[in-house]
Amino acid sequence: MDAVYSCCMSATRTQIYLTEQQRRRIDQVAQAEGLAMAEVIRRALDQYLGDDVDAKVALAETFGADREATAPSRDSWRRG
Repeated sequence: MDAVYSCCMSATRTQIYLTEQQRRRIDQVAQAEGLAMAEVIRRALDQYLGDDVDAKVALAETFGADREATAPSRDSWRRG
């Protein structure tokens, strides 16, 4: 279970049937974003259902999302 969901809300195990194409597409997204399949499905459902997003949960889900992001050296900052 994703850490955000396990710490912030209760979860209910649910079984669904997917077409082969749906499963392939979810697997591709999950691999590309480094997420579990369940997290991809939860995010898609949240978007589809239009639920308001809790700011704390959104921050926790996106913190460190860009693993290749780097901060510029302080020496390169323009100071005026």
